[in-house]
Amino acid sequence: MSDMLQYEFMRIALVMAVLIGLTAPAVGTFIVQRKLSLLGDGIGHIALTGIGLGLLTSTSPVLGALVVSVLGAVAIEVLRARSRSGADVALALLFYGGLAGGVMLTNAQGGSASLQSYLFGSISSVSASDLYVVAGLAVVVLAIVAVFGRELFLLCQDEEVARAAGLPVRFLSILIAATAAVTVVISMRAIGLLLVSALMIVPVAAAQQVTRGFKSTMLLAMGIGVLSAVTGLAGSFQYDLPPGPSIVLLALAVFVAAVLGGTVVRRRRARTQAEPVRAEPSGARAATTREAEAEVLGG
Repeated sequence: MSDMLQYEFMRIALVMAVLIGLTAPAVGTFIVQRKLSLLGDGIGHIALTGIGLGLLTSTSPVLGALVVSVLGAVAIEVLRARSRSGADVALALLFYGGLAGGVMLTNAQGGSASLQSYLFGSISSVSASDLYVVAGLAVVVLAIVAVFGRELFLLCQDEEVARAAGLPVRFLSILIAATAAVTVVISMRAIGLLLVSALMIVPVAAAQQVTRGFKSTMLLAMGIGVLSAVTGLAGSFQYDLPPGPSIVLLALAVFVAAVLGGTVVRRRRARTQAEPVRAEPSGARAATTREAEAEVLGG
């Protein structure tokens, strides 16, 4: 780790890895709870069009991806809410249209090599200005989670209950989708658009194996995300590996370990609960009862 920190670009990459490790699982917890695990993957497809527009117009690809992915996320939520039966088909058309549009725009600009860094991540090429943008977006995402956490939790648990409680269900649904879009943009330079959804989902799935509450799941998932991101970055530097796949594979390894550990814990708990309670002699029970009554009555 000390060797890695000697280089400025790796120090920048380390800070970005921590930010991504915190934000992606935080948003992913709500997405998993709402059974929209593929939302991040779909938004990643849509963001490619924004990257292509940015490269074609010689502007910021990150800004283009941010605008297009947020608009796409809003469109996804509107389609999902208005057309339950045909929502899957409509979303698939939107996803693949975004992917095809991004590739076409990038090829028209002649920047297919640049597209590779967004598809699979290139955290070592992140500049200080990129880090400032990512840090600002990460603060926005974490602030949304902190401010609207209770409302989003109730929405993810039961949309009808949230509506009956008077919550703005449509606004909160769009807020989750837009926050997921911002998270995708935050993570794409490090993890890659094709892998970013994994860091939003896998740490949450791992945390669910060993926790019961929503808050504890989110906190543990964020810890797993930071651990995977930092360790994967260090491993990629040490062994000259691509950082995005390294981070995702480490998160998957933690998930496998959590599944095995959770299985052992559940079996022990079930075995303990299944053990018959040893019967006490009737005389002992009577004496215990008299002692308890005397204690209550002050005798």
